[in-house]
Amino acid sequence: MLADQKNLGAAASPRAPEPPALQFEGRQVWVTGAGRGIGHQIALAFRQLGARVTGIDRSFDREEAGPAGKRYPFRTVSMDITDRPRIATVCQQLLTEMPRVDVLVNAAGVLRLGTLDSTTVEDWQASFDINVSGVFYLMRELMPQFRAQGAGSIVNVASNAARVPRMNMLAYCASKSALVGMSHCAALELAQYGVRCNVVSPGSTDTPMLRSMLPDEAGMRRTIEGLPEQFKLGIPLRKIATAREVANTVLFLASDLASHITMQELVVDGGATLAA
Repeated sequence: MLADQKNLGAAASPRAPEPPALQFEGRQVWVTGAGRGIGHQIALAFRQLGARVTGIDRSFDREEAGPAGKRYPFRTVSMDITDRPRIATVCQQLLTEMPRVDVLVNAAGVLRLGTLDSTTVEDWQASFDINVSGVFYLMRELMPQFRAQGAGSIVNVASNAARVPRMNMLAYCASKSALVGMSHCAALELAQYGVRCNVVSPGSTDTPMLRSMLPDEAGMRRTIEGLPEQFKLGIPLRKIATAREVANTVLFLASDLASHITMQELVVDGGATLAA
């Protein structure tokens, strides 16, 4: 009798819900900066998980674009994110074709090196135009769409330079700090509509941008070990990040696995900021 009661109780127990999966089958994903580097890896990762990806950048190699393209197996749209009229036109065209954006990733960025007295006005302006204003223009243009659909996820790619000062990176640090602050304010405004907005802040990542600064393995090793003369700590995990490692973090924040996470910044730098 006791065994029968035990079996009856087990049968009546509710089944635990299936955990959400890291998949984006059929979802509409827009990624800026998809031409190369971190943005390119983000676009590829979403595509591999079933998303319908629209990659946005100033230019693409036309022969490599399209569903059969080797480098860009996703839709590509050439657009300068500092061009406000162009942004409005492109958004209208894309939303006419498919009136939904499930995920927006702003990964386009620029690094202009310089100190306080060597940074030109042009470099300062370009840093803010691309790293901050371009993101603002695109989010503002899509705000009515996110509000109407009552769901969605935005992930903005900043930098750990937003958290700690860097020698010779005045404009970059300032612009990325501004991006983080703007993202948090946008997240607060979007929360009432069920739209999440988070930030991923990479540290040193093996991309064409970093390779242009550190063209050899000795330079990479010095970055891992630390540069005391530049007041820059080393990387506790003893390696430079890959662009795919950063992309994986973006995927997580955009996915249903992070359904209750918004207004947050995840730093992906191997511990280089020491939780600053």
